Amino acid sequence: MNPSKVVHEKTTKLTDLPNIGKIVSADLKSIGIIYPEQLKGQDPYDLYVRFCKAFGEKQDPCTLDVLMSIVDFMNGGKPRVWWDYTAERKKRYGNKIKIEDY
Repeated sequence: MNPSKVVHEKTTKLTDLPNIGKIVSADLKSIGIIYPEQLKGQDPYDLYVRFCKAFGEKQDPCTLDVLMSIVDFMNGGKPRVWWDYTAERKKRYGNKIKIEDY
């Protein structure tokens, strides 16, 4: 959902999360994330690795930005567009994202 339309108190399904539509919602379900509450306290990088393993290939690093945005939101952050997290991802993870990890 577009972050400008997200209301934390009304977040009951994955598509209620900022930056999440039907496709990414289905992707999250494929790694065992069924409800938004399951994202609380998660490590976005661990979720990213699970995505890579589930799909058998390295995912676009922007996927990690999206995961950072929804974990932050579920941990009490404001809804923000996923690209707000790009600089933080690069600072936090740098070159950690390597295809041989998957």
